[in-house]
Amino acid sequence: MKRLSRNIALTATATTAALVLAACGSDDKGHDMDGMDKPSASAPANPQAAPSTSAPVSAGAFNDADVMFAQMMIPHHEQAVEMAKEAPAKAADPEVKKLAAAIEAAQAPEIAQMKGWPAGWGKPAAVPGGMSHGDGMMSDADMARFKASTGAEFDRQFLAMMIAHHNGAIAMADTELAKGTNPDARELAERIKTSQATEIRRMQQLLGGKGGATPSTPNTPSTSAMPGTHH
Repeated sequence: MKRLSRNIALTATATTAALVLAACGSDDKGHDMDGMDKPSASAPANPQAAPSTSAPVSAGAFNDADVMFAQMMIPHHEQAVEMAKEAPAKAADPEVKKLAAAIEAAQAPEIAQMKGWPAGWGKPAAVPGGMSHGDGMMSDADMARFKASTGAEFDRQFLAMMIAHHNGAIAMADTELAKGTNPDARELAERIKTSQATEIRRMQQLLGGKGGATPSTPNTPSTSAMPGTHH
């Protein structure tokens, strides 16, 4: 009898222990499914501590001058690239073709850079109401006349129009450097001033050799060599 009672007690104890372990196992599994107690292996335990993989669109503060610089320089560059794309098929002078290729190669990436700025600043990408034909921009009539030209006449129009176009870009860059605060926009303005002033000097030399009038300074927009230009 004593041995039977002892066996019953041991059996009861073992059964109780098994039930407790089963309950614990079931409870842990439940927590795993709910995702409450154990962090996921594919995500960091603290999501806020995860490093960001995206760089800021344009670091630093900005003001209205920075916004206007981007909004105006984007279509300004786009028109210069549009003009440069005409040169391979229509220019006669290999130097004009080379210059046009350099302008397209420089300004196309700058357009892509600037297009990210307004969105990052919470501003519209274009000037409200559209851009006027100032700062060296060509009118639709100017562009139609330019695109209809070929050979030596194309070379003269391209050089004269692009000098005025570059002068306008430098004036816009000067305004940004005088009034803007964003470091990325100011750095681009400095680059535009340097590169386009160099290109202006080269275009003046080429245009002078073709008998065209050449503006005396890169900071003074001139349309004297462009009949029919409207601003």
